[in-house]
Amino acid sequence: MSFATASISAPNWLLPAALVAIAGLALIWWGYRGAILRGWEKFLLGLLKLVGIAALAACLIEPLWTGQRAKPGANFFVVLADNSQGMRIKDAEASLPRDKIMAGLLQSEASGWQQALDEFFQVRRYQFDARVQPTKDFAELHFDGRSSNLRTALRTVADRFKGQPVAGVLLFTDGNATDVAGAVDATGLPPIFPVLIGGEGPAHDLAIGEVAVTQTAFEDAPVTVQAEVASTGFDGELVAQLTEVQSGRATKPGEEKLAGEQRQRITANQKVTFRFLVRPERSGISFYRLRAFARGAADDFVDAKASKEATLANNTRMVAVDRSGGPYRILYVSGRPNWEYKFLRRAVEEDKELELVGLIRIARREPKFDFRGSAGEASNPLFRGFDKKNEETERYDQPVLVRLNARDETELRGGFPKVPEELFAYHAVIIDDLEAQFFTADQLALLQRFVSERGGGFLMLGGQESFQQGKYQRTPVGDMLPVYLDQVEDGASLDGGLRLNLTREGWLQPWARLRNSESDERQRLGDLPEYQVLNRLRGVKPGAIVLATLSEGQAQYPALVVQRYGHGRTAAITIGDLWRAGLQNEEMSRDLGKQWRQTIRWLVSDVPGKVEVQPTPNVEEGASSTALHVRARDKQFQPLGNASVLVTVQPVGIEGTTNTVRLVAEPSSTEPGTYETTYLARESGAFMAEAVVTDEEGAEVARGSAAWSSDLAAQEFRSLKPNRALLEQLARATGGRLIKPDDLKQFAKNLPHQTVPVMETWTSPMWHRASVFLFALCCFAAEWGLRRWRGLA
Repeated sequence: MSFATASISAPNWLLPAALVAIAGLALIWWGYRGAILRGWEKFLLGLLKLVGIAALAACLIEPLWTGQRAKPGANFFVVLADNSQGMRIKDAEASLPRDKIMAGLLQSEASGWQQALDEFFQVRRYQFDARVQPTKDFAELHFDGRSSNLRTALRTVADRFKGQPVAGVLLFTDGNATDVAGAVDATGLPPIFPVLIGGEGPAHDLAIGEVAVTQTAFEDAPVTVQAEVASTGFDGELVAQLTEVQSGRATKPGEEKLAGEQRQRITANQKVTFRFLVRPERSGISFYRLRAFARGAADDFVDAKASKEATLANNTRMVAVDRSGGPYRILYVSGRPNWEYKFLRRAVEEDKELELVGLIRIARREPKFDFRGSAGEASNPLFRGFDKKNEETERYDQPVLVRLNARDETELRGGFPKVPEELFAYHAVIIDDLEAQFFTADQLALLQRFVSERGGGFLMLGGQESFQQGKYQRTPVGDMLPVYLDQVEDGASLDGGLRLNLTREGWLQPWARLRNSESDERQRLGDLPEYQVLNRLRGVKPGAIVLATLSEGQAQYPALVVQRYGHGRTAAITIGDLWRAGLQNEEMSRDLGKQWRQTIRWLVSDVPGKVEVQPTPNVEEGASSTALHVRARDKQFQPLGNASVLVTVQPVGIEGTTNTVRLVAEPSSTEPGTYETTYLARESGAFMAEAVVTDEEGAEVARGSAAWSSDLAAQEFRSLKPNRALLEQLARATGGRLIKPDDLKQFAKNLPHQTVPVMETWTSPMWHRASVFLFALCCFAAEWGLRRWRGLA
C-alpha cells in the first residue's frame, strides 16, 4: 500500500510561524496568570487555545500531503470467472449453489466494486472453462463447460497482456482445476487475487477416483480393472458395475453387456477399492464402462436429485483395454524331436495370438571326409529315394532340419536366421536340447542383440544338451542367461524324484500360478509327478529372480529363473522332463498347456512392435488433451527417420459422434524415430487411434493402434471440495492474496492505493482546506465555553 507523506512548500515562513506560536504562548501565559482556576484547568484551557493558534500558524508554511496512487486508465485489471460445470455444486451449508453465488457477485447492478475498479483501471472481463473467452458483463456465464483449465486460462491472460501494465487478476473459482497436477508455476503471472467460491463441499456424493488397468499372462484373468470409489456423507451398500461397450455405436447403460458386478459396504468419508478380473472375448481393443451407485439407485442414475447425490458425472468412467499386438511369433529351435515340443505346440494352438514356428534338427552334420552313401553321392543318405528335382537336400556337413508351421517356403529355408532382418521378425526364441556349436559365433551374437536391442524374449529349456552341458558358458547366450553356467562340483547324486515348488516371488507372479487360490495351487503342485531330469547350476546371477525350485529332501535347486536383459527378458527352465505332467491324466495335460501359454505370454508381453502408439494425457493442457507418441522402427528395429505418419482417431461410445479425425504426426525434437501429435476431445468417451507409417518411398512400413478414454466430466468433478490450498499458493507466489466475497467492495476501494505498474503522484494542500480553520475555530470555541462555564467569560 502507498502511504501519504507530509511536506512544506513555504519553508521561508517557518520563522514567522514560530514567532506567532511563541507570541501566542506568551499571551496565553499572561492571560491565565492571575485567573482563579485550578492548575489542570489552566493547562487544559491554555492547551486548547495554543492548538488553535498553532493550526493557524501552520498555514503560513503551506503544508502539503503527498502520496502515490494508480494512474486512472493507465493500468489493466482482469476479472476472470470459472464457467465450468463444477460450479453447479451446492455445498451442504449453503442456501444456493456456487454458480448462483458467483452470478450474484458478478451482476453489474449489484456489484459496486466493478464501478470502483472502472474508475481507475481498464477492466477486462473473461470467462474460462476449456478455453478463455471475453465477455462484456458476464451475462454469457451458463456454467456448462466440461473442464476447468485454470492454468491454461492464467497463461492465456498473461500472454495476451504481455508487456502491458497489469495491476492484477481477480479470479472467481472454486480452485478445482483439471489441468493442474500439483502447484501452479507462477513465473510471469501478474498478481492473482482469488475469490474462493464454495464452502466445505456437498453433503452426499459418490465419486470414482483412480482407475488402473493392468494386463497379465494369467490365462483365467488377463485383464485387471481396479477402481477407487470415495464416499462423502454416504453410508450404505455400494454397487460397482463393469459393462462392455459395443464399439462403433453409442449405447445406454441398460443396453450394455454386464462384465462384472461387485458390492461393498461403505461409510461416510471412506474409500473402497473394487477389482474386476475380466477376460475379453476377443483380442485387440475393447471398451468398458465402469459405474458406481448406491444400492437401489440404478434406476435414478440419470437424475442426481433422485439419487440424492451432488452430481452423477463422477460416478461413471470409460475404460479402454488394449490386448492387441499379436499374432506373436515364437521361434522354437530344438536339437532333436522330443515330447516337450509336442505339448508346447498343442498349448499354443489354443491361443490365436500365438504362432509357434519350429526348427527341429533330425540329423547332425557329419565330417566332410565321412562318406557313407554310394560312390559319388554327396547328399545325406537320409534323403535317398526322394525326388531330388524339387527337393534341396542337405550335404553330409550340414544338419538335417525340419521346418514346422513356417509362414512360406522361404522362411527358415537356410536354417537358423543369420541376419537381424530375419531373426528380429520373431518376438521370442526358445532353445531346447541344442548345443552351442550348432550356432555360428555371429548367430550367438545376433541372439544377444535380439534380446538386448530388439527387446525380444529368450527361453532356454532344460534338455540334455542345454546350459552347461551344451557348452554355452563364455558365449553371448551364456552371458544373457539369468544363471551361471560354470562347472558344478560333484555332489550328492539325485537318487529320488524332484518336487516342484513356487518361491515367495513365484507366488506373486500371476503367470506362474494356475489356480485362483493358494490352497488350490498347493494342491495342484502336490499332485504333479516327480521330475527326473535337472540341469544343475552353480547359482543365479545378481538381479535374477527364482520363481520355482525343485526340491529333493532338504536340498533345493533353481527350476525357473528370469531376469531383464537390455530391452528384453530372458528365462531358464532347468527341468528336462516337463512333459511328464502331460502324460498323467487329462486334467494335468490341460494344466501343462495352460502353463505353457502363460509362460509364453509373459515372454512376449513387453516385446515392442515396429510401430507403437502411446497416448499420454496432457495434464498441463487440460483433461481433453491427449498427446499421441508414435515410435517407428525399421527391420533391424533401429529408429526410423524421414517417415510419414498418419494417425486416424475414431471416437467410441459417444452419442452423435462418429466422424474420424486424421492427424499428421511430426518428428520429435528429442527422441529419434518418434513422431508426435495432439488430439483434443470435445466429449467424454473412449477413443481409438491407428497410426500408419510409410517410408521415404511411400511404402507402408507397419501399422500400430492404441486406445484411451477421456472422461471430461469425471475429471471436472474429481473433487467437489474447493481447493483452497491451490488458490492460496497461487496468490502467495504472485504477490496477491485471497479475497473473501464480502470484502470485494473494500478491495476495489483500496486497490488504487496499492503498488501497481503505473502510478501517479497526488498532492493536497492542508492550508487550503476549510477543515483546518474549522478545527482552529472549534479549539477557540471550546476554550471560551469552558471559561464561560467557570464564570470567567
